[in-house]
Amino acid sequence: MLHDSAHVPKPSLTEVLFGWFLRLVSASCFWFALNYWAMLIGFSHGGAGRFDLLPPEWRAAATALAVVYPVAAIGLWLLVSWGPVVWVVAAAIEIAVHEFYPGIFGARPLLFVLHGAVAVTFVLFRAALFYQRLRQARKVRVDSP
Repeated sequence: MLHDSAHVPKPSLTEVLFGWFLRLVSASCFWFALNYWAMLIGFSHGGAGRFDLLPPEWRAAATALAVVYPVAAIGLWLLVSWGPVVWVVAAAIEIAVHEFYPGIFGARPLLFVLHGAVAVTFVLFRAALFYQRLRQARKVRVDSP
């Protein structure tokens, strides 16, 4: 007897590892979001980072990151295509404020390195998946002799 449903291929090891990688990045985005929210509500930094006590530059940056990071975390956790895009926006904002305005926001060179490492790892995973799908498409052809 034949099954009613279509056969769904098993994900490759690369696809599984890529999913775990995205979920790990999602957890770190959620951690960053919690840190920004804790700062804005006065829970961390001894209450000195409360929204009403911050200078306007910090208000804008911290509020934007407190909103964008949880959205990126959800998108990455759900493995949807817009998750990495929102993460790039959040990482770009955070890198920009710390690299271009170190007098206001402080210099955090490790942050640049970590975001860069995540971006390079993401590109390498996407290249491996592209190569894997290209090989698979060449191998399985209905019209091949």
